[in-house]
Amino acid sequence: MERSTIVRVHEGLHARPATRFVKLAKGFESDVELVKDGKAVSAKSSVKLMLLAVKENQEVTVRANGADAIEALEALIGYLENPRAGLDDEAEAQSPANDAGQEAAPASEPAPAAPDGANRLRGVAASEGFAIGPAFAHFPPDIAGQGRMLRAEEIEAEIDRFRAAVGAVQARMDYALAQDSLSAGDRGIVAALRDIAADDSLTGEAEGLIKGGNDAVSAVITAASNIAAEFSAVDDHYLNARADDVHAVGRQICLVLLGQDDVSLENIPEGAILIADDIGAWDLARAPLKRIGGVVCGHGGATSHIAIIARSHGIPAVLGLGGQVNALRTARDVALDGNAGHVIIDPDEATRADFAGRVEAAAKERAGLTIFKTVTPKLADGRIIEVAANIGSLEEIEAAQEAGAMGIGLFRTELLFMRHMHLPSEDMQAETYAALTKAFAPYPVIVRTLDIGGDKPIAGIEFPDEENPFLGWRGIRMCLDRPDIFKRQLRALLRAAVHGNIKVMLPMVSDISEVRQTRVLIDECTVELKAEGVPHASFDLGVMIETPAAVLIAPALAKEVAFFSIGTNDLTQYIMAADRLNPTVAKLNDVTNPAVMSAIEMTAKAGVAAGIMVGMCGEAAGRPDLIATFVKMGLTELSMSPASIQRAKKAIMAMAAEG
Repeated sequence: MERSTIVRVHEGLHARPATRFVKLAKGFESDVELVKDGKAVSAKSSVKLMLLAVKENQEVTVRANGADAIEALEALIGYLENPRAGLDDEAEAQSPANDAGQEAAPASEPAPAAPDGANRLRGVAASEGFAIGPAFAHFPPDIAGQGRMLRAEEIEAEIDRFRAAVGAVQARMDYALAQDSLSAGDRGIVAALRDIAADDSLTGEAEGLIKGGNDAVSAVITAASNIAAEFSAVDDHYLNARADDVHAVGRQICLVLLGQDDVSLENIPEGAILIADDIGAWDLARAPLKRIGGVVCGHGGATSHIAIIARSHGIPAVLGLGGQVNALRTARDVALDGNAGHVIIDPDEATRADFAGRVEAAAKERAGLTIFKTVTPKLADGRIIEVAANIGSLEEIEAAQEAGAMGIGLFRTELLFMRHMHLPSEDMQAETYAALTKAFAPYPVIVRTLDIGGDKPIAGIEFPDEENPFLGWRGIRMCLDRPDIFKRQLRALLRAAVHGNIKVMLPMVSDISEVRQTRVLIDECTVELKAEGVPHASFDLGVMIETPAAVLIAPALAKEVAFFSIGTNDLTQYIMAADRLNPTVAKLNDVTNPAVMSAIEMTAKAGVAAGIMVGMCGEAAGRPDLIATFVKMGLTELSMSPASIQRAKKAIMAMAAEG
């Protein structure tokens, strides 16, 4: 039994609507498939459904076979035909930071008031701060291929033309990388884009399409779209961000092929709010960033390169507006709240005054907090509390240093694996970890080993379909089953330890045997490196406390490791048995719940009793209202987003002053 319909879900079956559609499908006994353009996938598999890339206004067919097929068809067709199904009204209760998988610190004041209606939009809060200014609409025309098939005798010349265009784009990026005007963070982003431009996955697929008779522009557009779809279709913010990068590189290659220059941002007025459907990181990194008052974008998320650039330069940004961004094409003025993800079109006088006041207050607060950049926070008894940064790439080093981070309390290595279309080599990893360690010496740098799973797969690792990937083959579980991947990372970390104070922590630990098995692999790697004559050094091994099991065996774990780092994001969801990405149970994902706070305290007591360091790397560590409680429990290291560091130091110093 089957029925076709036009998808009316807002923005199509992207991550969250797809997840809801799958949950609805799983409520029926019948086998259910969704069909688009002749391709059928199970409607009960989130990954397969998202890889189908169903967009708003596309035609699809729902097939059902079973005892309740009629009921299944009615319910699923009803969902697809509901324009509000993808608007996620329930998510209003969830902070934008939680959308990115992080807990958000409560704002010191409520968000600015704004009139309800068409002039108020909501997106992803990607870079904190308030801004109000004239709108600068940046909507370059779309690029289209010639749409004709090449003759056989034209193909070789078209391939040569394509290769020359790729070379020209790489040369432009090399030139930009050589300029002193490019900041260290922006230089890292441009380097990552250059890697994509040189990657065989993109160039190889494009050349294959040209050999099949496609013109070069059409081939690049198709190849970039295919590769980006693999990233964007998965419910993971890091992967989504890589899709934007692939499209940006593809656009640059197409412009060279067409002999065109992209629309320039050079003429943006002082204090203007940059409005765009999509901004390539290549374009933004070269823009006059000091003149930009804020960024509003249809694409992108909190982990995209656009967000990283904005945060590094202190520019408020709201991203991920989707089609809503078109409402800003004709705006005269725009107000944006980068803390809450709100954008207001042509604000009235009251709203203007409100935002102007908040911009001024935020500037005063930032100025007042800068004195804490170089402060080493000490308690009255002389104990030093280390305030470190959580980062996921080398591009974020500059922001952490500018904030005054006392090292890195969490380096998420998964982005290193996600940003490339192949598994990173040992050398590439060693260079990355060494650069990180050198940047913060003599402060410690805590590197989390690969924390990846079925909820966010990566190229080069085959993940099984799992009913609940958050309880499945992820983190240390996957790594121990794939020593070929895990040992490569451990060898790279041992090599990087020569350059500074590196520490390594294991995610998703739930059994002591996982620590012991890891030590065996570390010993094997050490013997191998010594035999090969490769310089290396030992490192402290610790664990993230994020499973209830780890909390309950914390006293025993503390005898096996050098430190604990409490991951409050996952710990909260596991303690409360509430999916942190599900807005219907968002109220349960509260770190201040007595059950979660009790788990944190139990962990701290076990660590203190064993004489090991106890830290916290969830964003709860940056909450001024909780810092005193955590410190009193015995935590001596707090790691957070760079934006929270100076505020946290201030809170600790206030504790010391109170005695």
